[in-house]
Amino acid sequence: MAAAELTDDGRARVLTDGNQIPLLALGVWQVPDGPECEDAVRWALEAGYRHIDTAQSYGNEGSVGRALRDSGLSRQDVFLTTKFHPGRRDPAAELQRSLELLGVESVDLYIVHWPQGGPTRAWEGMQRARDSGHARSIGVSNFGVSDIEAVLGVADAPPVINQVQFSPFEFRRGLLESCERRGVVLEAYSPLGTGRHLGDRQVAGIAEHLGRTPAQVLIRWSLQRGLVVLPKSTHRERIEENAQVFDFELSDEDMTALDGLDRTGATDRALERPWW
Repeated sequence: MAAAELTDDGRARVLTDGNQIPLLALGVWQVPDGPECEDAVRWALEAGYRHIDTAQSYGNEGSVGRALRDSGLSRQDVFLTTKFHPGRRDPAAELQRSLELLGVESVDLYIVHWPQGGPTRAWEGMQRARDSGHARSIGVSNFGVSDIEAVLGVADAPPVINQVQFSPFEFRRGLLESCERRGVVLEAYSPLGTGRHLGDRQVAGIAEHLGRTPAQVLIRWSLQRGLVVLPKSTHRERIEENAQVFDFELSDEDMTALDGLDRTGATDRALERPWW
């Protein structure tokens, strides 16, 4: 990855449309709408997170919006992502509903959540959402290389992000390299394997040697790959710990050892088994 693609402080990446995206985000998948979600977002913002990732399918956009308003932070200081539910018809119309729930005039990033109906089906509506000013950047999620190529073949405004399951255990090297060549930044969801990866002996050994938590090691691996990374937690202490990842580095040996945990065969696919 070219160093010029990072901001000077090393905490954000410059997208091909010129916008900047913070590398560390709080994801709120499976966090119920209400106090639990509001608390998680509030604690994250207090801990220094400046990127919150939600989706129409999560059903918690209202809580994210309330927590953002209650934080006292300026809207322009927080990067806000939501995702289009592709089972619905019109991305531009659905974003209007999301904006009402979030209580904002625009989102910083709007993503097609998965390629239901074909990878290009929603893209015209996504471009309308961007052209209207309601989404500053647009992208995709759970798209493999062939899906990305299909969108690029029809796009006036190409996707700047592909959000996929990614970690040392899901090191989709073929997908990462292909996206980078096409100017699409990869964004890693489930970097902790929804907790499954935290008990791995290799990860734990590196964490113990560095005096860090296994979660910090896994998040740091993504950061050193130039990825945007979305650790999810609803526990204040863990949210705070997961933010403490910019003051250390993994050695080349540690990175190589973690790379070797891949179970995908360095695939260029976004998922082994699509759910739609």
